[in-house]
Amino acid sequence: MDTVESSSHHVYVGSDAVVKIIDADGHSRLNREITLAPHLPTGLSAALLDSGLHRLGTYDIRYACYARVPGAAPGIGMPAVDGVTARLLAEAAVDQLGRLHRWIPSVHTEQMLREPLLHGGFTRQAALFAEVEKLATLDRHGTIPRGLLDGLTAIAERAPLHAQAVVPVHADCHWDNWLASDHRVTALLDFEWARYGEPADDWFFLARFSGPHTKTVLDVIARATATSLETLRAECEVREASHLAFDLSLALEHPDTHAQMAADRLRALDELIIGRYWWPTPLDASRRKH
Repeated sequence: MDTVESSSHHVYVGSDAVVKIIDADGHSRLNREITLAPHLPTGLSAALLDSGLHRLGTYDIRYACYARVPGAAPGIGMPAVDGVTARLLAEAAVDQLGRLHRWIPSVHTEQMLREPLLHGGFTRQAALFAEVEKLATLDRHGTIPRGLLDGLTAIAERAPLHAQAVVPVHADCHWDNWLASDHRVTALLDFEWARYGEPADDWFFLARFSGPHTKTVLDVIARATATSLETLRAECEVREASHLAFDLSLALEHPDTHAQMAADRLRALDELIIGRYWWPTPLDASRRKH
């Protein structure tokens, strides 16, 4: 089997199966995925073949074995995807996520999805304000420019009072977690962050990690969900602010182990605040008028 890069697991891919392995004393998110896998809507994800605990020397490892699904991941930023294909893949992904959002889990599965999970996503305005304040307190060396912190505060001021936990969401559906083949998606993988939330929790990940195709993906989502682009952009903006504030706080608390994450998130924060990532530039507006 071939080894696949992963930040939290050992992952091995064979011709017919994929195996994920983690120290059983590590995070419990693989348990969540294993519990959820047999109950997901048919054809949404890879079939779970086996899972369990295995004693290896002096410690336990948890494993999950899945059937290998045809296709390859479009990748973060969809680097090798042309515009026509990006729209087709986005339409297929939105359709599959819609199936997930309409899915009614069993009582046991619903209980699991509602279990507390420190996910860093947007939950309520007060929590976002608190995270931004925490970030400012942790930033003792002035790593984060004041203008970026002020920008996060401004986004928090515009945020809704709270988010609802109304539908099952994947909550990590960037394009590294999809498989695609012949202009269609074949599977959505890695349900370790799945929980109850709002559809926008998924729309954010789908659009933000589409690289040059972000506007196309936003248009596909807006059309499919009958949501105005302005509303969709605002929902995505507040979710990115929440994730970035959370991740940067974590990075500042553990600088020795999260230095690269700090650099990546700081760059994304600059794009969010200074670059106004979610909002069209005057040039974009001019092009739409013509």
